[in-house]
Parts: sequence; structure tokens; C-alpha cells
Amino acid sequence: MKAFLGLFKFLLVLLAGAAILWFGPLTNPESRALGRALWEIDNRLRPNPEGDPGEPLSARLTVRDVAGLPKEIEGRTAEVAMRFPDYLSLDVEIEGNPHRISRQGEKVRISIPHKDLHLVGTNEVPRFASDPESVDPIELPELHNPIPRWQLALVPAVFRVQPVEGQDQVYRCRPRSPIAKLIGLPEDLVVRVTMGGEGRPQEIAATTREQSITVVLEAFHWLSGIHFTDDSFDPFETEWERVSLSHLDRFAQVALANLDAEIPTLPPADGSRELIARHGEGRLERIDGTQVLFLEGTPEEMGEQHGTLMRREFHNLVDRIVYGVGIGSSVEKGRWFFGEIEEAQSRLELFIDERYLREMDAMAAAAGLHPQEARLANFFPELFHCSGFALHGAATQEGRIFHGRVLDYLRGLGLEQNAVVMVVKPDEGNAWVNVGYAGFVGTVTAMNEKQIAIGEMGGRGEGNWDGKPMAQLMREVMERADTIDEAVEIMRKGPRTCEYYYVISDGKTKQSVGIKATPEIFETVWSGESHPQLKRPVEDTVLLSAGDRYEALVDRVEANYGNFDADSARALMDPPVCMDSNIQSVLFAPDTLDFWVANADSKNVASLTRYTHYNLKRLLEPEDTPELTIR
Repeated sequence: MKAFLGLFKFLLVLLAGAAILWFGPLTNPESRALGRALWEIDNRLRPNPEGDPGEPLSARLTVRDVAGLPKEIEGRTAEVAMRFPDYLSLDVEIEGNPHRISRQGEKVRISIPHKDLHLVGTNEVPRFASDPESVDPIELPELHNPIPRWQLALVPAVFRVQPVEGQDQVYRCRPRSPIAKLIGLPEDLVVRVTMGGEGRPQEIAATTREQSITVVLEAFHWLSGIHFTDDSFDPFETEWERVSLSHLDRFAQVALANLDAEIPTLPPADGSRELIARHGEGRLERIDGTQVLFLEGTPEEMGEQHGTLMRREFHNLVDRIVYGVGIGSSVEKGRWFFGEIEEAQSRLELFIDERYLREMDAMAAAAGLHPQEARLANFFPELFHCSGFALHGAATQEGRIFHGRVLDYLRGLGLEQNAVVMVVKPDEGNAWVNVGYAGFVGTVTAMNEKQIAIGEMGGRGEGNWDGKPMAQLMREVMERADTIDEAVEIMRKGPRTCEYYYVISDGKTKQSVGIKATPEIFETVWSGESHPQLKRPVEDTVLLSAGDRYEALVDRVEANYGNFDADSARALMDPPVCMDSNIQSVLFAPDTLDFWVANADSKNVASLTRYTHYNLKRLLEPEDTPELTIR
């Protein structure tokens, strides 16, 4: 097959050359000059048959007039130096600060001086510090001209090149049809080229009906006679932090894949319920177009069910959160993400319930991931620090109790694509529902069969990791607390990490409480009580938020006091109570075990999307759906 493809490409090149000669009368001096210029540049860049690298060049590129492409690139200037097949450096200024990424051979360096972050990725460094055997060498692809030689040869025949009247050395290029179709060029493409000295392009503007971009080339010159070595590439490598090259490569792949990620808007609910797959006592269902995962048994059994039934989503979450958001945060924080989170892990694991670790490891094994990937994904919330409320008694119709939870967190970066409602029946403790994301063993939004509901809001105190991770501590409440008093005592006992705020409600007693918790401080605010941070208490409510969002929440509760039902309680979470980062909004009715879940899509924050209604009592009932094959 490879031999056939090679022969086919060779024939195409011959045909291209013949076409240029045959259709010579259809070309003009301008199109032939453009073809010669591109061919000369490609010849100088291309490594020779003896294996010697191509000739290095450098240039300054400035992007302007962007439409239909990410606006962040508009106005950016980059200093580029490259040599095919293995050298590239890119220097850019972001908010006035220099950033540099460069590659030579199988080494990649990232330097951000104002953050004192200097990383060198190599194949010798293990992926995970706790596993010295996790070395994962990769081979970086060779740098090359993305336009094949046979297409370059066709340039004079493919493009109709005409001088722009009244503008010296400016040309408008349009592809000819049908030749353009054969090589995948848009028929509406218009390329405007301004030529500089020595027949080199100085400005290129490409436009289609949907997209346009202009690139200005300055200081374009060949670096003849310059040879790149490790010493000339970086004489201060010993001062750089050595990291796994595979991590940097994975980050680049995830960043590119995330550019066009879309989350569709849910259609109206239709009451449908179907089985997607089953594994052991676990199963995955689709209810009203949403994923609901049922887990049951020992930690190992539930981990295996989770990793098997949601393998694709778990891989996607690890990619986006650990390798995407996590590594990306290194730039903002000025500290290598894996170094930071593995330090957190070494302290957190001293306090975490070993049952949860066993479940994480079984989940990783079933999904085909390294155990560290599952553990680090589950400790992720400890590094990145919403609104919550409870209404009951006189505040609601018929004395109902409603508990709202608004999660404002990293919208658009990978969590909401993997949203799932998990119904958990462990072999020890209460059954409960975890409104979360594939791969997470802990919880930030939950309700148990004993009618206890809980949600959290992140605060400060990052680095205070000598305690139980917040998400696992909340799971303990779900599995061990039958009453609101027991829930409060579990939280009080801890030990706790960082600074978090919680709302806990009890459907049996129609009580609710707000908690402020750090490793040292534990304060409770029962419904109707005031607090220095909550200066507008309302009888029979707990209202937790901050700033203008808190004021808006209180205003809404006071305006509709005594009349709240499920619909109006959900409306409390609409903007501005939720933020632009709102990825999840949930309303619990612990007295009846009903709950409503909304997740953000590509167009809307969660609170403005469709809420899906579930009932935990119904979800915990035995099911008799026939067996289906795992997808």
C-alpha cells in the first residue's frame, strides 16, 4: 500500500509538471513568479537527500484583521526561527511580558521569565514522580512544509494572479476551479500578497466568506552558516526544571482538540429512559438525553464499573483537566502543575479513606489509565479555588424545603462535556446521588437516601493540604450521615483542607445550615442567623454567595418570600446570581428526594439551559432492563 501511494504521488508530480507546461498559456508572469518564489523557499528549507538539515531562517510575524478565528491572536507579534526538520523557536509578548517556546531535536523548552518558570521537557523524565518506571519516550514529528511538493508545482496553474491596480507589488490570487477542488482549496478563497525585497512576500491576507486573516512578515532572512547545538540552544539548562516531554506533547494535543469542542443544547425532555450498557452490577442509562451511571458494590467493583462504562468520558476528562487545564495553569501560577499537584497528593493521601483510593485505582485499571492519572484528577479541585441556598418553612409554599447549588467553575474547559449523574450504592453506608463528572470518586454536589443534601463553595487557603480532600470529605457525609447534626459533626471532625463554604439541608427535619471551614476555623450559620459575611439574614433560609451575587440572591428571596415552589426556586440561580463560569446548577428537594440538574452547553451557562428532573427514590428501585452489549 505504501509503495502504491509513493508511486501515485510521483505520478501526480509528473502530471503537475506536465500541466504547467501544457497550460503555460493560461498562466501569466505573476503566477509563475509566485510559484518560483515559493519553490525557492521550500528548496532552502527542505533537508537534502544526504540527511543534512535545511537552511535556517527567521522572521517576525504580526497577525491582524482576524475574522472567524480566535480573536486572541489578533495583534500578536511573534519572532520565529526554524530549521527543518527539528528546530523551532517562537517568541511572543503577552500583556507586555515575553514568552518563549522552542524545540530542538527531542527537547522542548518553555520560558516565562516574569513568572520565573523555565521548563525543559525530555524523554528521560518519568511522567509521575511516585513511579520512576513511568518513563514514556515519544518521538516528536519532523518539521516540514505542510504543502506537498506536487501542490507547490501546481501553484502557477492553480492560482490566477493579477496585479492590484494602482498598488505596486500587490497581487490578488484566486484559485482556479476545478483544480482547486482536487487539492482541497475553498473556491471562495482570495489571497492578497504584497511583495517585498528579493521577491519575498511581505504581507499575506487570506479571506473566505467565513474567515479572514492578515499576516505581516518582517525581518525575513536566512541564517546561513549558523549551526544549532544544545549549548547554543540553551547554555543554562541546569537552572531549568526538567519535566516529562510526553506531558508537554499531551498538552499541545489537548489544546488543539479543545479549539472546536462543541456541547449541543438539550432538546425538550421527552420522558425517555434507555439502557446503554451494563457491567457487573453497574449500568449506564440515558434518561431524557442525559447520562445516568449506576454503581454498586465494593470499592473495587464500583471502580471497575465506572472505568468500564465511562471509559471514553474518563479519558476525555483526564485529558482536558489534568493535561489541559492543569498544565495550562502552570503559565498563570509560575509553577509546574505536576510538581504542585503531586506535592498536594503526598500530603492529602495520608488522610484519605483507603476505600476511595482503591476505587480510584480500580477505575483507572478498567479505563486503561495510569493509577496516578485517576488520583491526580480526583485531587484536582484542591488546587483551584459559587453560590448556594436553602429555603424552607415560611419561605416556601406548603412548608417545602429546597436546596440550590450553583457551581461556577472553569466553564468551557472540559468538565461539562463529561457531566453525569451517578447513583451510588456502596457495600458500606448510605446510597446517594453524585451530580458530577466521569472519573470523579468524590463529590461537590450530592444528596443521600436519608434526605441529606450538600453543596460547596470554594474559598482561599490553597496549599493547606494536610487533611481530607474536600470532595472526599463531602462523600463521607453522604455515606455516613443520617441527620444534619451527624453531617455537621463529620465536617467538624475533619481534618479539613483549605477554605470552603458548605450548605447542608435535611429533608426530614426541614433544617439547613451554612458552614465556613478552614483547617483551623469551623463556623456554622443555621437558617435565619446572621454572620459578618452574610449581613442580610432571612428567616427560614440559608443564603451563601459573595458580593453583588449575594445581594441579588437576597433581593430575589425577599421579593418572593413565602411563595417558592420548585420552578421559582430554580429561577433564583439565574444570572447574576450565577456567573459566566456557571457550569452546573442543581436544585434538591430533600423532603421528596426530587432533584433537577442543568449543565452548561456551548452557548449557555448552566442556569439558562434545560433542567432535567430525577427522583433518587425512583432511581434506587430495582430495574429489569434487558442486557445490552457494552459500547
